[in-house]
Amino acid sequence: MKKYQQINRQRRNRVYRVSNTVKKVSDRPRLCVFRSNAHIYAQIIDDEAGKTLVSAGTRDKDVRSSVANGGNCGAAEVIGTAIAKKALAAGITKAAFDRHGFKYHGRVKALADAARNAGLDIGSAGEVKEASPEKEVSAKKPKATKEDKTAAKASAGKAESKKKTK
Repeated sequence: MKKYQQINRQRRNRVYRVSNTVKKVSDRPRLCVFRSNAHIYAQIIDDEAGKTLVSAGTRDKDVRSSVANGGNCGAAEVIGTAIAKKALAAGITKAAFDRHGFKYHGRVKALADAARNAGLDIGSAGEVKEASPEKEVSAKKPKATKEDKTAAKASAGKAESKKKTK
């Protein structure tokens, strides 16, 4: 039993870590995903107002008829398309993807890809974040080779000897 308690604790910590990072960094509403063994759900949440803007899940009446099994990638694709259509109808074009502690593969990835393909901007998969203008990264200087160092020492030594003689 302790093993399962530890696994649940790790997942709960992962949920907080991922969700809080998305909340801090992004000014977009969150596209939050939850999956169980039998179903998958998605909702777009406005954290500033504390309200759910749109939601979709495999237990919804309009989706239930088109999905035989709610716990597979096909159902996740249907939900991704449904949530994107509802969001676009509500005037939401951009959202920050919150995987809610789940690994980004399988059903979670299928839902995200389907939402992207349906027109919702949640960022591209594997997108490299650009540096913010406040934190400009300076270009690294190439490392000096041993020959460059000895040449610099020699030129410095010659300059010092000229100063001493004069």
